[in-house]
Amino acid sequence: MTTEDSQESRQENGAGPHAADAIRGTSRGTAPAPLSILDLATVGVGHTPAQALAATTTLARSAEQWGYHRFWVAEHHGMPGVASSTPAVLLAHLGAHTTTLRLGSGGVMLPNHAPLAIAEQFGLLESLHPGRIDLGLGRAPGTDQATARALRRGLGEGADDFPRQLSELTHFLDGSFPAGHPYERLTAVPRGEGRPPVWLLGSSGFSAQLAGRLGLPFAFAHHFSSANTLPALDLYRSEFRPSAVLDAPYALIGVSAVAAEDKDSARRLARSAALGMLRLRRGNPGPIPTPEEAEAYPYSPVEADFIDDWLGNVVLGAPGEVADGLEALRKRTGVDELMVTSHIHGHEARLRSYGRIAEAYGLTGGRAVTV
Repeated sequence: MTTEDSQESRQENGAGPHAADAIRGTSRGTAPAPLSILDLATVGVGHTPAQALAATTTLARSAEQWGYHRFWVAEHHGMPGVASSTPAVLLAHLGAHTTTLRLGSGGVMLPNHAPLAIAEQFGLLESLHPGRIDLGLGRAPGTDQATARALRRGLGEGADDFPRQLSELTHFLDGSFPAGHPYERLTAVPRGEGRPPVWLLGSSGFSAQLAGRLGLPFAFAHHFSSANTLPALDLYRSEFRPSAVLDAPYALIGVSAVAAEDKDSARRLARSAALGMLRLRRGNPGPIPTPEEAEAYPYSPVEADFIDDWLGNVVLGAPGEVADGLEALRKRTGVDELMVTSHIHGHEARLRSYGRIAEAYGLTGGRAVTV
């Protein structure tokens, strides 16, 4: 079935009369656009996954109180510094500890899973937490090739088959397989009164173009693919076709941001994430190193250049500086929403960073939640 068939099916079956309301975010405080959080349940050196997941729970509760709009978690595998390998499980937990915060996957890597399994998982999440769930989908494996093969068990499908998998998933979510289709009698259960809005995630032009043609919201990974941000957003907008869920494009970008007492302190914190990424790119992933370890690391000239390039894409500084940097980025890209991520060492440091950003924008909530 083609992607055009999928779009027509969605238009016939609809995604609910207020589908766009579940997509478009709400600006709070002095923020000119909605602010959201992407979290990876960061595991730092000296901490356990259990501690990281507890910190993510505290962060989600705090984000709700501060006034962030949505809170997404991402699927990664084989990375000791990331504990969010199974977003659906973590989202169920976070939903039980929050009441109004939108929760979602940023994202689920569709080629790693059977579309029916995802439809069941997110149908269950929507039934547990009605009107609060987003289903963000990516086409990358979220891991190395060996792990991807272990996840997919040689099914012969992958990123290149993404449009067909997306069409199949959409039909499962809507219960809309046409007569004569091999799956026309299959139903993904449970199904709530509504269903989670589908977002396409990307770091290149493929998902941008597909999201535009299907009239879906689009999330771009600016935090690790900044060179492609403007071309991908331009492609999304130029290819956009109104759909049952959106009559105009809606795009957000993920942004690395670290707020601290001053720029030097923020840069020191951000270097831990940069060293962690350097090790990942070298095929040696591990827990996020401490700032002290990042400072003492004997960087080669090539490694030092990598760190500088990485830090150049992080919005960092005192809270006001971060707010100014985020606003400049929003204006430059024209995006509708900003999703900040602070993949740094130290649970308290991460919590303070997000809290300072919220304070800089005068968000409506109060203090951070304490454990």
